Amino acid sequence: MDESFANLQTSHLLGSVPAVISDDKRSTNVPIASVNEAGPSANMQIFPPNLGNNTKGYQTLESPTVEGPELQPSNNWKGFFNVYSYTQYFDVDTDVVLNRLMSSLYPTSGDFFNKIDANPDLYGLVWICTTLVFVLASLGNCATYLVKKRTDSNAPWIFDVNYMNLAASIIYGYAIIVPLGFYFSLRYMGSKADLLRFWCLWGYSLFIFVPTSLPLLIPVEFLRWVIILLAGSASSCFVALNLRSYLETNNDITVVMAAAFGLQMVLSIFIKVWFFP
Repeated sequence: MDESFANLQTSHLLGSVPAVISDDKRSTNVPIASVNEAGPSANMQIFPPNLGNNTKGYQTLESPTVEGPELQPSNNWKGFFNVYSYTQYFDVDTDVVLNRLMSSLYPTSGDFFNKIDANPDLYGLVWICTTLVFVLASLGNCATYLVKKRTDSNAPWIFDVNYMNLAASIIYGYAIIVPLGFYFSLRYMGSKADLLRFWCLWGYSLFIFVPTSLPLLIPVEFLRWVIILLAGSASSCFVALNLRSYLETNNDITVVMAAAFGLQMVLSIFIKVWFFP
């Protein structure tokens, strides 16, 4: 090899291999310190290493220590206009919903508040009201069609879209405003009241009108009145008896039960008169 290339300084070049130093040129005066005498042991997770003073380098990742009182877990409420604030009220299993639906069909038990005490939901209110709106709008039009064809088979028939608007306004308005009115009234009278539980109760009380809307298609007026009065009485008893068990220490419980019973009956009669004439 050419000596000009052999004498080049290559220690500053990246990837270069240092030259081999012969044994006679190696210095013997430099002591090799042991690992224990060199100071703190090297740790690849700590940079720079702790030198024994107050200086702390980049320490290993650890869970942060909280000084003082323990932090309380944050609730799920993020504001009235945040959708995530209401997800906790819809976190309910299908089996639980079916159990509450079956309870609404047995109005004399009066233990509905005990079943929803751990987790009152708004899922039943929204689902039942939405289903009932579509059922009333569709079956109401079918009922008018059957009545018109029965009286005059040649008479023209037009689907009435206003049934949908009216059903949505009445059902949603009733399920939201009526429990709200009872809540403020009972709070004003000094009674305990929970708005979420009231909404849950009134929502499930409307479920009985969903299956009973189908036999209302029978074009027999007397039978229609019997069906709707039975359904209205069952729904009214469900609300009134559960309110009695919930407000058993209230002095005005009779007035509250009568008002709840009467409003449910008014709703059932309105459904019959308007959607199934």
